[in-house]
Amino acid sequence: MTERYCEDYAPGHVRESFGRTITEADIVLHAGQTGDHYPHHMDEEWCKTQPFGRRIAHGTLTFSVVIGLTAGEINPLAMTYGYERLRFPKPVFIGDTVKARVTITGIREHKKPEYGIVVEAVEGINQRGETVLACEHLLLVRRRPQV
Repeated sequence: MTERYCEDYAPGHVRESFGRTITEADIVLHAGQTGDHYPHHMDEEWCKTQPFGRRIAHGTLTFSVVIGLTAGEINPLAMTYGYERLRFPKPVFIGDTVKARVTITGIREHKKPEYGIVVEAVEGINQRGETVLACEHLLLVRRRPQV
């Protein structure tokens, strides 16, 4: 565990995760967990008649995997405050490998002065270098105590 106060975060800092390949099992399990059995994810033959021509991963699955890839470091002074501006500009297919790229874009005030909000731009990138997910992660982080 690494303790990092709000003041320890620097706008412009970038980190990338390792990759994770999306499998058919991921899609089937996610459908079972969420109840989302739409044909876009589950019906290969129907998908052949659609613009992408094959099954696509659920957006919520893509989000879960990409955000999970960002969780390599535990900071006991921080917690997720929320996500904003979530988009899926490209589909994720079975066999695609995604990784996460996180860039700190700013630090905001919070209504409680002992906290700040660190804003991170999160991108999910596939093996072709295409962005498959984009959002802002708001991280609520304790400020350094005033002495």
